[in-house]
Amino acid sequence: MSLANIQLLILDVDGVLTDGGIIRDDAGQQLKRFHVRDGAGIVLWRRLGKEVAIITGKESDVVSHRAEELGIEHVYQNVGNKLEVYNQLKEELGISDSAIAYVGDDLPDLPVMRRVAVPIAVADASEEVRAVAKYVTKYPGGYGAVRDGIEFLCKEMGVWQQVLDRYL
Repeated sequence: MSLANIQLLILDVDGVLTDGGIIRDDAGQQLKRFHVRDGAGIVLWRRLGKEVAIITGKESDVVSHRAEELGIEHVYQNVGNKLEVYNQLKEELGISDSAIAYVGDDLPDLPVMRRVAVPIAVADASEEVRAVAKYVTKYPGGYGAVRDGIEFLCKEMGVWQQVLDRYL
């Protein structure tokens, strides 16, 4: 499988960037826990000149803040039809399915995962999502799964040593 053409990584949030739990404080504000290695992986991916997008079914200020921290410009929240947003994003960026990877965990992710070049499932994804994935991460969502998926992509693209050289 040649992944040299992958330019865009699309991420779901709940169950992918988080463990899927929803925490609310006494004021009713939603809290989410993100793994630092996922953030570091996104930064590595972006340093390679690649794009990152978020498409999620829920809406949360926490997601907006995290995306801003990581420099993710393409953030779509409260999405009922992920495939529709996916098609709009492809058109906006002028790229095809063959240049896109997607990390998902559950049934709403399937329509997009069936279209992209590299569908990635987190380790604790639903059986149906794992069945369409070209790669299943070693870690569950919220525990470094995104970083693992990015490492997989970089190794398959032959750029992992380039990433490592920055730190060695």
